[in-house]
Amino acid sequence: MEKTDSNDLEIRKPLWTRDFTIITVGSVVSMLGNSMAGFALSLMVLDYTGSTMLYAIYLMTYTVPQLIVPIISGAILDRFSRKKMIYTLDFMMGGLYLLLGILLSHGWFNFPLFALFSLTVGSVNSIYMVAYDSFYPLLISEGNYSKAYSIASVLETFAIFMVPVATFFYKLFGMGPLLMINAVCFLVAATLETQIRAEEKYIEKQKKSIEGEDLSKVSRVLVDIKEGFRYLFSEKGLMAIAIYFLFSSMAGGASNVICLPYFKGNFENGEYLFMLVFGMSFVGRALGGAFHYKKKLDAGNKFYIALFVYIMIGIFEGLYLYTPLRVAMILSFFVGVGGVTSYTIRISSTQSYVPDENKGRFNGAFQVLSTSGSLIAELLAGSLTLVMDQRAVLLLFELASVVAAILIIGGNREHVKKIYNRNM
Repeated sequence: MEKTDSNDLEIRKPLWTRDFTIITVGSVVSMLGNSMAGFALSLMVLDYTGSTMLYAIYLMTYTVPQLIVPIISGAILDRFSRKKMIYTLDFMMGGLYLLLGILLSHGWFNFPLFALFSLTVGSVNSIYMVAYDSFYPLLISEGNYSKAYSIASVLETFAIFMVPVATFFYKLFGMGPLLMINAVCFLVAATLETQIRAEEKYIEKQKKSIEGEDLSKVSRVLVDIKEGFRYLFSEKGLMAIAIYFLFSSMAGGASNVICLPYFKGNFENGEYLFMLVFGMSFVGRALGGAFHYKKKLDAGNKFYIALFVYIMIGIFEGLYLYTPLRVAMILSFFVGVGGVTSYTIRISSTQSYVPDENKGRFNGAFQVLSTSGSLIAELLAGSLTLVMDQRAVLLLFELASVVAAILIIGGNREHVKKIYNRNM
């Protein structure tokens, strides 16, 4: 009976509403430009500096703001319009990339100033991600969470296929034109997002909750931050998921610092081999996302599927650099399939579980924990590569994520099941 009701609900409330279509198209446009520019910027930093450590510092400057900014912005965005914040920041990012594109086209490059630019973009993106992650669920019709997030994952995957294009155009034309294209993509996305009509009902609810109180705006934000963490700590399942992804993000941060420099340093045209191996992960994500769009996982098994995937990803990613190229491509493919499965289960479950008026603070806290893991790993892994083999460093971080999955997710199975094993 439960499955029949759910199917009927999806017929009455289609996923592809006007607002959902707009946010999806806008996301595609901005992701296409950003994926090209992001990878090309990484190559440019490596080409100019020739240093894994400076490359790690570059990544760190982008990551540092995400330790603080999401907490503050999450509290604010639970009381103000997330839609306005999204398109305002997209306009701002378009302007920033246009400025940098013009400067680089005229031969400007200075690593300290470039790191400052990265810090600025990281700050803006920190606010944007909390706003987007908290607003996107409001545009999903009831019963379509898993399908919607499978689409989001597939679109991110297709955007990554712009990486080879970015490499080609970077080698051919340099960095400036790519950044200008990225600026145009952001401006188009922002213009589309201004047309979204969804009502943000949580704003009025939050206004009523503080009527008559005698607190300054700063004090109110501090109280909201405290309440956000109190909510997270009170939900043992959410807390276990957030802490596990701290360790998962550490593994991801180590991979970010190590893999591209490893391929560039050990193989001729290593960046193309890097794309070949990790391109298979995106193929896996695309196929996995298509599967999740067409078919829902059985609600009673989602916890165990997620736990298996967490362990598999840690083991396979730890073995990447130790295996022949063809084996690494196969491992990467299965990591992609597992990654989209993990993403779909986790984000659709948590975003449908957390109340609308708490989404900003939850997403802010979750992002800070995840970013903390990435930052710690980027700094530590970059330093360890000076005294250890790069492959051993990556394996160490990946095995730590496997242990975390077993102890934290597995050890809190009843609480996590309550969130994961739900029909959405």
